[in-house]
Amino acid sequence: MKIISSEEIRKADAYTIEYEPVTSINLMERAAIACVKWLASSPVLLLKEKGEKSEIKVFCGLGNNGGDGLVISRLLAKKRIKVDVFIIRYSEKCSEDFLINEKRLKKINGVKVHNITSVSQLETLNLKLGTVCIDSLFGTGLNKPVEGLAADVINHINKLKCFVVAIDIPSGLFSEKNSHSEKSAIVCANHTLTFQSPKLAFMFPENGKYIGDFSVLNISLDEEFISSLPSKIYFITEQDARLILKPRNKFSHKGTFGHALIISGSHGKIGACVLVSRACLSSGAGLVTVHIPKFGYEILQTTNPEVMVETDSSDNIISDSIPLDKYNAIGIGPSIGTEKETQNAVKALIQNSKTPLVLDADAINILSDNKTWVSFLPQNSILTPHPGEFKRLVGNADNDYEWLQMQKDFSGKHGVYIVLKGAHTCITCPDGEVYFNSTGNPGMATAGSGDVLTGIITGLFAQGYDSKQASVLGVYLHGLAGDIAAENLSEESLIARNIIEFLGEALKKLRM
Repeated sequence: MKIISSEEIRKADAYTIEYEPVTSINLMERAAIACVKWLASSPVLLLKEKGEKSEIKVFCGLGNNGGDGLVISRLLAKKRIKVDVFIIRYSEKCSEDFLINEKRLKKINGVKVHNITSVSQLETLNLKLGTVCIDSLFGTGLNKPVEGLAADVINHINKLKCFVVAIDIPSGLFSEKNSHSEKSAIVCANHTLTFQSPKLAFMFPENGKYIGDFSVLNISLDEEFISSLPSKIYFITEQDARLILKPRNKFSHKGTFGHALIISGSHGKIGACVLVSRACLSSGAGLVTVHIPKFGYEILQTTNPEVMVETDSSDNIISDSIPLDKYNAIGIGPSIGTEKETQNAVKALIQNSKTPLVLDADAINILSDNKTWVSFLPQNSILTPHPGEFKRLVGNADNDYEWLQMQKDFSGKHGVYIVLKGAHTCITCPDGEVYFNSTGNPGMATAGSGDVLTGIITGLFAQGYDSKQASVLGVYLHGLAGDIAAENLSEESLIARNIIEFLGEALKKLRM
């Protein structure tokens, strides 16, 4: 699924209106119907203790986003849901579609419409338990920070103890680049209902408290036109992952699915080797060899009998230059430490490998300490940093949008894939494409989860997936397995090995 800019969304609206054809007012109706369908099926509209329907308070601006709110109010009222509408009169100008829907709403019985010219008019607003507030003040057309009455109303909404649903985008938030200050007036939504495509801003951690969870509602904008837009940013869906996953031939053997080498471990951290090698096997690699310090030999042979183990000449660290000719994929980094001997081993690996590498954790930290080595990485190598590791590698940025630009520039300059781990793990490619993941949950923020991802990606690469396919499919499967694990165990009790345990369920789901 493409992530398109606010300007591209406007073009898609205009194209659909002209060539479907459909009027702008009917397109607004279509968007509102999709919102009401989501609301009607959502538990947020019910007080479970009493079985009563919640009250709805709709805050409308004067543009087309406010028009969406007016249509939503009318449709909810027709379902006999109690609706109060607060039109925030911050200007004398209104959009044409807003005015049309304001007239239509006045003909509906049971809807209270309040014209708000001062935030003091809202201070006596009494909200009972279960009230839902719908934010329909500003949409993606916003081009400057919110001020005056509208800002006061936003700050008032944020103080209310209600469930807030934002329409298209939380009011006050820009759809791409944001630079927040303590004075910024932005609605803090519990859930955002956005149209046709997620917004780029939704992918950034700094905006999480404003967006909450989000759902993408299809309002049938012209798909061919959207496909033709120049955006190279994508949101990975189940269908995208399913199209990457390769079938397995009946007459395959273990050699068909490649031989992966995992280089991992140092004293006190041999568990990382167990996780990464098991994940590599569970993702489908035919053969897995693990190169570890000597002390870990018995541990690996006992815990992972399916993997082959070769030991370093050092008892406690990785120090050897390893022959590489027999391997289809090489993953290095989990818990190897940054000792001088280990750094030299990483340097030799970079110089000698004829295939792209998968580098994680301490391998990336070693690159950060020796930045000139980055230029010698095999083309199409995959780096899987968490934010702290990435910051050490590329430096600081003022906001997440600028950090994304730095990530894209790094991938393009060095011909590598960056898999920046997070709630929506971000993959940047040498060709300029960007992929954000749609799976995963906070329960995966646990020790060893990143090691599992490294194993999955290395295992996919060993099977013949290219670097882009291994990265995109790998992060999706990793997150999906984590989601299935959380459903069965809870987010709190989820640990890294559970992700591996449910990886088979994730693969089965994609095979269905």
